[in-house]
Amino acid sequence: MNTVTVEASDLTRAYGGRAVVSDVNFTLNKGEVLGFLGPNGAGKSTTMKMLTGNLAPTAGTVKICGIDMIENPKEAKALIGYLPETPPLYRELTVDEMLALAARIHGIPRAKVQRAVEQAKERTGLTEMGKRLCENLSTGYQQRVGIAQAIIHHPMVVVLDEPTRGLDPIQIRDIRALIKELGGEHSVVLSTHILPEVEMVCDRVQIIHQGKLVFSGEIEALKRSRESNRLCVGLRRPPANDALLALPGVAAVEEAEGLLRVQFSDGAAGVPEAIVQASVAGDWGLYQIAPDVTSLEDVFLHLTQQEEALA
Repeated sequence: MNTVTVEASDLTRAYGGRAVVSDVNFTLNKGEVLGFLGPNGAGKSTTMKMLTGNLAPTAGTVKICGIDMIENPKEAKALIGYLPETPPLYRELTVDEMLALAARIHGIPRAKVQRAVEQAKERTGLTEMGKRLCENLSTGYQQRVGIAQAIIHHPMVVVLDEPTRGLDPIQIRDIRALIKELGGEHSVVLSTHILPEVEMVCDRVQIIHQGKLVFSGEIEALKRSRESNRLCVGLRRPPANDALLALPGVAAVEEAEGLLRVQFSDGAAGVPEAIVQASVAGDWGLYQIAPDVTSLEDVFLHLTQQEEALA
């Protein structure tokens, strides 16, 4: 059984002869949440618009469940739910009216509209908001309405462009939980510039920079790229660095914010155990020893700078 819901091949978009998205390729399977990550201006929104048929690519193809977006746009778009950067709301309508309109636009029979509206509200935490005008809702609830209109017709693919933009921490937590839940039944493409957001809710990640993909892989691969051959060591009575450098496998020692950053040679084994044993024997007062994990921001900068160096 074919589980591929989205297939983008050599997706390119140029303006005035300059490519803002260049040769983007990826596939998405049913039940996956794909994080599309990049800084502002990297080409994320342009790619989302091409995926949803709101912008024609200069070159390349998009297929939704095997249906070509250019050749059969109506059939392909019927399988997509889309939340653009700004939620597409009629502010003078109530939540119920807005969602009923969305249901009809998506072709839901009139007799089934009310049920579809109730289900969408329940899934997005809007059950008590049906009679409220959209313009009177907080930003967080407007985002929820935006997501509700995107999933009201039970699409195979849900595309969310910066869904947590402008939200407070509690609203962000709730929207992220909702996205994770959506991934259980739909394929979700999440466009964002927030690095931790991708790690929290996505199964796979793609990083775009200056219109080109610089990373594509499982979220675990991104996490592994944060690992390094360094340890952060806290000692209440630290010895001279020479004592640590004398331990097997230790290549370098430097001070960092009250801790010692101990670098060990590639392939060296048993360095943490050696430090613990030496600390006990020498009464160094060991109170912390942990891997020195590279921040997501550093990983992103490394990937993008590497791409710039190759350009």
